[in-house]
Amino acid sequence: MLSLQEQINKELAKAFETAGYDAAYGRAVVSNRPDLCEFQCNGAMAAKKAYGKAPREIASEVAAKLEGSSVLKNVKVEGPGFINFDLTEQMLAGFISEMAADDHLGYGTAKEPKTIIVDYGGPNVAKPLHIGHLRAAIIGESVKRIGRFVGNKMIGDVHLGDWGLQMGLIIASLSESNPGLPYFDESFEGEYPEEAPFTISELEQIYPEASARSKADEDFRQKALKATSELQDGRPGYRALWRHIMNVSVADLKANYEKLNVSFELWKGESDVQKYIPDMLEKMEKDGFAYEDQGALIIDVKEDSDTKEVPPCIVRKSDGAALYATTDLATLVERMKLYDPDKVIYVVDKRQGMHFEQVFRAARKTGIVKPETGLEFLGFGTMNGKDGKPFKTREGGVMRLETLIKEIEDQMYEKIAGNQSVKGENIRETARIVACSALKYADLSNQATKDYIFDPDKFTSFEGNTGPYILYTIVRINSILEKHGDTAGNGRAYAFRPAGSESEKTLQRICAQFSQAVDAAYEESAPHRICAYIYELANAFNHFYHETKILSEPDEQKKEGYIALLRLVRSILNAGIDMLGFEAPQRM
Repeated sequence: MLSLQEQINKELAKAFETAGYDAAYGRAVVSNRPDLCEFQCNGAMAAKKAYGKAPREIASEVAAKLEGSSVLKNVKVEGPGFINFDLTEQMLAGFISEMAADDHLGYGTAKEPKTIIVDYGGPNVAKPLHIGHLRAAIIGESVKRIGRFVGNKMIGDVHLGDWGLQMGLIIASLSESNPGLPYFDESFEGEYPEEAPFTISELEQIYPEASARSKADEDFRQKALKATSELQDGRPGYRALWRHIMNVSVADLKANYEKLNVSFELWKGESDVQKYIPDMLEKMEKDGFAYEDQGALIIDVKEDSDTKEVPPCIVRKSDGAALYATTDLATLVERMKLYDPDKVIYVVDKRQGMHFEQVFRAARKTGIVKPETGLEFLGFGTMNGKDGKPFKTREGGVMRLETLIKEIEDQMYEKIAGNQSVKGENIRETARIVACSALKYADLSNQATKDYIFDPDKFTSFEGNTGPYILYTIVRINSILEKHGDTAGNGRAYAFRPAGSESEKTLQRICAQFSQAVDAAYEESAPHRICAYIYELANAFNHFYHETKILSEPDEQKKEGYIALLRLVRSILNAGIDMLGFEAPQRM
């Protein structure tokens, strides 16, 4: 079905054309003065130059053609030529009836679905997730879900750091603490143990200790570098040990991401693309794109239009080692070969903007990606504490992600425990669900590129622009529908009635704008657009709820219209929070 915006524009275009003007001028915008009108058309202002007429004269002629419209009412020409108007109650009732009858809430899915890869993890194995990983996971998951709702094939890739010096550090440390293990015996020919010689807790202790030691002990650092090289060259024992590190780490990573309701279709790492690097670099040199400079292999990526310095992209160091740029380019080689995506979106700290600018330019210049393949850098800002500085533990260290999640869950548990509607074991599960909403909504309600203040007291509140407030609104609707004896319906069995009050019409109109909110969020890779929309919808519902007798309404037809509207609001809110990556509990 046509979106609300499309239907309004269609009516305006017809009026402009009938009045003798180009139909393209008939486009509406939501009024920023809702006290005056619901929508506004500024097309007459734009048509002034083309027709050599005063905008107000053009607007008056168009307004005359809208008299008696079944779509628009209260059409008025204001100021120098603005056309202000409202929607008819009949039009809105008909529109949301179609929405409610559609499994996809009236949103037409993509006619030509795209394949889009979202790179939004980036953790290093053998290290615990910390709060620095939070934004990439939350934003990336939402971008993926929004794209999937639109109808595209979305592929999330965790892109593990699993092939660098940290592996050599762990291997070198283990070779000293447990030299008798078969992994260090080059003459060993049997089967290596299936069970890892360490737990995740031990592994997470080994790495930081080895890393700190390598900074003070050059001999140990050289030993770690040698182990890294031998691992990458295929030494059997080191490869077996590496697999143990991977299995133990990935299991722990999956458990922690699951707590955030975040999942990945691909669990690939830097190790997966090493096989592409030699041929890739050879081709770059052969084609004349890469050349040696002071022993390093580089690609010039600056352009004449640059207003700032863009350094060359180094793809091989003078000692022959690969860099992050090398691995990122090789990853694109693999992605094009295996998935041929229409677009790749990188959800990464915005401070890496220059790195990805170099990588994208190098990928295009060397033909790794097609000219039409989209490469998007979605750089996010930092999550700061109340002091405006990067969020830390009380002791001043970097907080582990599981610690932050537990603290928010405990805070929600205390708030929910006193509510008699949630009892027993359900309290902990409800606290988990609501805490997830608090964490995610706190992040996603902000524009991704901006830094934001993470205030647990504010974001766990059941009032204001928070995840718990959105969930509480859904739970309130569930409670009303349960009392009505209607818990499973989706609204299609009921006829919507033209709104009988201003609050009801406002609620209907915001429901009808669902498609525009999804479009904006998808086109801009901006989950905060969904947050802003569902917050507006929740506010509109609560305003309607407080001034309307829903279940005690004596007019049965009117009451059924209210119930239909509540079911639609619930469906939209549930669709919205699903795109944000969380769910609603039955009670709170």
